[in-house]
Amino acid sequence: MIKNISNLGDAAAYCDFGNEVDKKTNSNVIKFFKSIKNKNFDFIKNLTPSYNKLIISFDLKKTNFSKIKKLIENIEIIKDEKLLSKHIVVPVCCDSSFSLDIERVEEKLKLKKNEILENFFSKEYFCYMTGFVAGMPFLGDLDKNMRVKRLETPRVKVPKGSVGITEQFANVYTFESPGGWNIIGNTPLEIFNANNENEPNLINPGDSISFKMITIEEFKKINGN
Repeated sequence: MIKNISNLGDAAAYCDFGNEVDKKTNSNVIKFFKSIKNKNFDFIKNLTPSYNKLIISFDLKKTNFSKIKKLIENIEIIKDEKLLSKHIVVPVCCDSSFSLDIERVEEKLKLKKNEILENFFSKEYFCYMTGFVAGMPFLGDLDKNMRVKRLETPRVKVPKGSVGITEQFANVYTFESPGGWNIIGNTPLEIFNANNENEPNLINPGDSISFKMITIEEFKKINGN
């Protein structure tokens, strides 16, 4: 399952699950991530999962790399049914005021807007990881005919709630931030809530997501406007 375990600096272990970016490989990462997290080891400071890697940061005053490596090699992996993944429906408005790059996407993909949106909203997505900015979910996998490269010149400010696509992934911007994804809509949902200390992320690795198209009126109602 893990291809290699190596040192990353003085106080972290780098777990390599391979080069593949797919649901099977990522599910293995998530199994290890949740198996270790559920143990609440006081000597582990942080766990950072990605598509196919897991970084385990530890307290050098309490443990060392050799002990962490042995722990990883012998950890009891939780069963699939105990992963506690959720299915989340995310409403998205694709009004022209929100779909900032739809014309670019039409041109790049050689598809009409209705074809792009029909495909986008008909799929169920898998959360591979969160990152870049707090709580931002990386959701795969877009069909091959829906894959488009990033903007040649990234925006200085992408509005909070923007839903974008790039290559095989979709994402949601949890904060206003710079970014180069192709923006096709916006969600009124709060994807990241810093005030919720126990579970700030609405979407976590391993969750499945469906997008639901809503009107601008529905967007305003959910957003409280």
